[in-house]
Amino acid sequence: MNESDPSELRPVSYPDLRHWIFLVVLTVAVCAVVVSLKSVLLIFSVSIITAMILNPPVAALERRGVPRSVAVVILCLFLLGLFALAMRLLVPPFLEQSDQLIRQLPSDWTRIYNQAKEWLQQYPYLQTAIPSQPGDLISVFGTQATGVASFLVRSTLSLFETLVCIGLWLLLVLFTLFNPEPLVAAYLELVPLRYRPPARRTLIRMMEQMDAWIRGVVINGLITGVSTGLLLAWVGVQPALVFGVIAFFGEFLPIIGPVIVSVPALFVAASAGFTPFLLALGVILFVQQIETNILIPFVMGKAMNLHPMTIMFFTLAMGTLFGGIGVILVVPTAALVKIVISEFYLEPRGRQKLETNADAKAIAQRRAGAG
Repeated sequence: MNESDPSELRPVSYPDLRHWIFLVVLTVAVCAVVVSLKSVLLIFSVSIITAMILNPPVAALERRGVPRSVAVVILCLFLLGLFALAMRLLVPPFLEQSDQLIRQLPSDWTRIYNQAKEWLQQYPYLQTAIPSQPGDLISVFGTQATGVASFLVRSTLSLFETLVCIGLWLLLVLFTLFNPEPLVAAYLELVPLRYRPPARRTLIRMMEQMDAWIRGVVINGLITGVSTGLLLAWVGVQPALVFGVIAFFGEFLPIIGPVIVSVPALFVAASAGFTPFLLALGVILFVQQIETNILIPFVMGKAMNLHPMTIMFFTLAMGTLFGGIGVILVVPTAALVKIVISEFYLEPRGRQKLETNADAKAIAQRRAGAG
């Protein structure tokens, strides 16, 4: 006689219905609070993630006998030194080349427009695809780019409010680094006792993932930025330093970052002719292939293990909710959601990962008898 779990066969009772209604109402209320306090939550989220990223060197110094407060001060001085060195060595030539790039944009537009007109003369039925004047082409491009720009950089803060937010962020990071134990203890105390082990593992895994993420972003960004700048300079696309710096910061935007930051370099190369454009495109594709197939697996390993579809979903969601800063927080948010689902939903049910992966592979390959 086959016995089944009675809880799977019994009808839905009034307590069950009341429980599900409560969960739905609670979810709606939480979403409303998140939307109402999104600016505050954004500041605290960025502060906590920054503290997680900066905590490993502080903890390493503390394990060597250095008091935590002194370790935090040493780390801050080191970061200030790096910032001052970057300001001294990179900012002046970067500003000079940026000014050069801005000044040459009108002439680049005109050259690209004339090249497009010459090409379209071979296909008269396509001549209506571009405006009759170069200035109109700029207007059309600006109109199309407005939606993307407003999506990626959605911010209504004034300069004063921005400075206040930066100041609050720095204070919160310092407060967290100087004395993180009460925050960790409060987090564990708020979790019911039966859920405390997965809650503890969630925090530890999140800290490890943030360490892997920022390490991978910085290392990949440096390698990508330097190689992009040098190779573009080698093929004659200038200002190469600007494009290299842009490539570095593009690493903070997962998946879409490398695509977006390649546009200025390709635009400048296209203004110089078809051959420079092909050379610049080859450089960008080469660097991105090296990054995707070598740097990311070697530097990050499988620590993040996030599917591109997951990244794209969180990119759209975080960009819609929090604007440009939200896009930067895509990977931490996706990692946190994945860890929480793993620890609180999948692991307690004894999910067999190997069996699940094999079943998914069979379904994807449309094998007979899958499942």
